[in-house]
Amino acid sequence: MDFSPLTDALASKSYEKIADICDDLMLRVAAQGVAFQDEWPYVIHLLGHIYINDINSARFLWKSIPSAIKDSRPEVSCSMEDRPEAMDMGLWWELYNKRMFQLLLSAYSTISVQDTALFLGMNEDDATYYVQQQGWILDPASRMLTVKKQPIVTEQKLDPSKLQRLTEYVFHLEH
Repeated sequence: MDFSPLTDALASKSYEKIADICDDLMLRVAAQGVAFQDEWPYVIHLLGHIYINDINSARFLWKSIPSAIKDSRPEVSCSMEDRPEAMDMGLWWELYNKRMFQLLLSAYSTISVQDTALFLGMNEDDATYYVQQQGWILDPASRMLTVKKQPIVTEQKLDPSKLQRLTEYVFHLEH
């Protein structure tokens, strides 16, 4: 599949063209009968429609994405899975940032400010401020962020019968 028109539009920051390019490519591929679901750039396609404020097309595209793709690719499912009626740009970016932040949190112990800004879709100052509010630490000399891991809370499930057996065992050892 030739994504060069899409790559060119992204490289030239012609974001207003992305939705039309993706729609055209999708129609061409579908007309050829080629299966493209696994490698299709769904997130970019969705963002293209949102960027030009074509909310109805974005909703339609999101609804047409196979469930398997939504389940296996969290960057796709973060868009509208929980609230399809709220497809406005601000809410979408908020959901995207929260999901991306969680992915960064689980994947990195340190990360550059530049990469953080790229992943969060913000400028470097805003991204630094955002993650510092979450407890991350900036090393100004290296422009690296140290990720503050969230404490892992595990629930211990106590089985009363096991506790009873342990008590009986300890009692037996002592007597």
